[in-house]
Amino acid sequence: MATSPDIIILNGKLITFDPDQPKAQALAITGSLISAVGENDDIKALAGENSKMIDAKGGTVLPGFIDSHVHLFGGSFELSCLDLYEVEGLDAMKAAIRPYADANPDEKIVFCIQADYDILGLGRTLTRHDLDQIIADRPLAMFAPDHHTIWANTAALKATGLLEGGKVDAGSEIVMGNDGLASGELLEPGAYAPILGLTRHGGREMLGLVTGADPVPPATKADRELDKDVIEQGLKHCAAQGITTLHNMDGNRYQLELLTELEAEGRLHARVEIPFHLKGTDPVSRLSEAAKMRDDFQGDKVWCNRVKMFIDGVVESGTALMLQPYPGSDDNTGDEVFTQEHFVASCVEADRLGMQISVHAIGDAGVRRTIDAYQAAQQANGKRDSRHRIEHLEVMHPDDIPRLAELDVVASIQPAHAPIGHFFPPTGVGKHLHDHQIPSAYAWQDIRNTGAKVIFSTDWPVIPVDVMPNIKAAIAPLDLGAPWRDQTQSLNDTLASYTRDNAWVEFNEDRKGQLKAGMMADIAIMSHDLEALAPADITDASAIMTICDGKVTYTA
Repeated sequence: MATSPDIIILNGKLITFDPDQPKAQALAITGSLISAVGENDDIKALAGENSKMIDAKGGTVLPGFIDSHVHLFGGSFELSCLDLYEVEGLDAMKAAIRPYADANPDEKIVFCIQADYDILGLGRTLTRHDLDQIIADRPLAMFAPDHHTIWANTAALKATGLLEGGKVDAGSEIVMGNDGLASGELLEPGAYAPILGLTRHGGREMLGLVTGADPVPPATKADRELDKDVIEQGLKHCAAQGITTLHNMDGNRYQLELLTELEAEGRLHARVEIPFHLKGTDPVSRLSEAAKMRDDFQGDKVWCNRVKMFIDGVVESGTALMLQPYPGSDDNTGDEVFTQEHFVASCVEADRLGMQISVHAIGDAGVRRTIDAYQAAQQANGKRDSRHRIEHLEVMHPDDIPRLAELDVVASIQPAHAPIGHFFPPTGVGKHLHDHQIPSAYAWQDIRNTGAKVIFSTDWPVIPVDVMPNIKAAIAPLDLGAPWRDQTQSLNDTLASYTRDNAWVEFNEDRKGQLKAGMMADIAIMSHDLEALAPADITDASAIMTICDGKVTYTA
């Protein structure tokens, strides 16, 4: 006798991404898989006495969202930090920070996030002296939204031994003041890592980004429980957005162990892929560890298949690699994280080991160097279905846009990062670019038109992991006028890039990313019919139920 479904969803506007049945009203879930998709009456007829019936009430039902670029541990921790988004000026900073500090007397550091580069006004850079006016008697630090800069007060610099400067990795900098002491501005992880060591997680929350290594000394049992608890809160927060899978962009074995323990405890509310992070200071030989990490973690819910690298920094701090100096600079073309020879050798070896590669590349020179390295890997090892990714590609030379499709390179894009994306100041990036660089910056549709694969994500906690504002950034971007070009995305392309295509990029297109019998039961039920909303109103919709692996992980 056939088993009756565990869950039946009725009255939905299903977007299935199944070319044989693109639309439907209902589906059934048996165990961890979708068992049937069709019309209400046909699916309702499958119900048994124990089938859970869910009424979608005309809302869109689609494959669970896959955020293909996040920093899960850091994002989870930052949910409890002081958010300075849209705070401007020293007085407003004091008004926000001092009560928060008073409410958290036991924290070793008062840690703030989302501090805009121009928080003190256009062209004014935060210094330790500014922060000392807010709090002088205990460490205070704030993260820029892009997580490439931290500003720290004198107490924080003293506590970490950074006040008199020190040695840092290539591409990182402890900015020094005219007085011969650190100014308070710390560029890139190699400079700011000691500051993170003061957080309640001792910097473990960003260790996969800063070093890619495991905690030294090893985390205690109490540390592990603290870390798992905060990660679980982050996973619940993601599930509330309709998210069923996360691709992490920082990696170490420690995170894979924590997630595996959470799964065993029934506390893993989304699937998570963790990469091996190769630093610019690491020898190529370290990639043997990546292959071992991949072989050791190959579950359906926790796995490793990728190597992550950084080729450059970000535009706003002048650390993204550019083909010509930044406006107003005679010689700054950004910071080299890898020498190109070392980077190419690393890509060739990672590719030879059969690993997928994803590289943070933001400037036009950084993107070109990454494409060149992927081309070198193809020439050295032969062409294969590698699905290598470039993360961000915010500024591209027009000649490099068609090379993505030619080399089968995936464009991994975060729509709300763009100045047209409603989140960051619309004038923020443009002032750091030459006019001729702007038409091919954030070139989402131009890239799509070449036939290259485009996938969407948030880079949480750089911006919130919330899905709908990121979709709005893609389908209803701001019009900044010339020389910016219109890169508006269709709703269907955007939803595909957030579901089906993100399943494809993780080599799971035969198992997830479609509503189809036999596929994993990873599903989001939305409050509205997304196709009936005006693009500008898309954020009226939200997830009302999330199902991952056949289990309800969120109910509004």
